[in-house]
Amino acid sequence: MAKTIMTVDDSSSVRQMVGMTLKGAGYTVVEAVDGVDGLAKAKASNLDMIITDLNMPNMDGIALITNLRTLPAYKFTPIVMLTTESQATRKQEGKTAGATGWIVKPFKPEQLLEVVKKVLG
Repeated sequence: MAKTIMTVDDSSSVRQMVGMTLKGAGYTVVEAVDGVDGLAKAKASNLDMIITDLNMPNMDGIALITNLRTLPAYKFTPIVMLTTESQATRKQEGKTAGATGWIVKPFKPEQLLEVVKKVLG
């Protein structure tokens, strides 16, 4: 059965590109427009992995990860940040919140799939 991955980003073009890359590799994709939407969809779905942006309106990626990690269903789910931010302090914030990994935009589709395969085992 295909693994389900949620992509959370306020940019429709990024969601589209990530979605196409993942669907092309056989994954099922759920899209969310910000952290609030992502949290609601996570609670309503059974996700195998989450890829989230950092800077979004309503709820940013760090707050989303922090909220997801309080839910028993997502305590150990891989969550990868996909963001333009590359400073060590921001990465540390992500790690502290519970991010599994970090990909800096712009990304190559192969790079994204490599990370997905690695964290999904």
